[in-house]
Amino acid sequence: MWPRIPGIFSCLKGSAEVHFQDFNAEVLRCLTIPNVNANLLDKSQPATASKARFFTGDWGEIHQLLPHANESEINAEHGQDTGYDVILMAETIYSISAQRNLYGLIKKCIIRPHGVVYMAGKKHYFGVGGGTRQFLSMLQKEGVMAATIVTEVADGSSNLREVWKLLYKLILILSVLQCFNVMNILVSFVAS
Repeated sequence: MWPRIPGIFSCLKGSAEVHFQDFNAEVLRCLTIPNVNANLLDKSQPATASKARFFTGDWGEIHQLLPHANESEINAEHGQDTGYDVILMAETIYSISAQRNLYGLIKKCIIRPHGVVYMAGKKHYFGVGGGTRQFLSMLQKEGVMAATIVTEVADGSSNLREVWKLLYKLILILSVLQCFNVMNILVSFVAS
């Protein structure tokens, strides 16, 4: 149940808002909310609990409840940057049939063009067919987002776990162009 830990950490480090989401309302009610409350309602902390909000629902429809997803859809037409700056997700890609809805939700929620998604998951989910490679293949086919590996965790006795960073390709291209620009400036400086 570690996906709550990064959200709790984000609250404690001063994030303006942190939204927790799960398909199952019981998971939010019985695990997530008590865990968040236990960590954020410490009397030595300022009123950080007000920063946390909780949402339940299917990825195909939850964007209707998420405030930044709605803003992202509406304001994209007007050229305004809205949406989530960072999305942290873990163990979300195990079901092949749900991956398309998850990817659609990411695109509706992430701020363009500089938002980032950190996705933690297993390379393969045996018995259900999903995994990081299956999900990344879908991203690659569409060509809108780029993925880079952040880390691999292999303990030798279980499935390989990976953390991936996803962002819009425009940002990746701009980063590469900035590197070339800096290199050209350095080369020009050294040559003169």
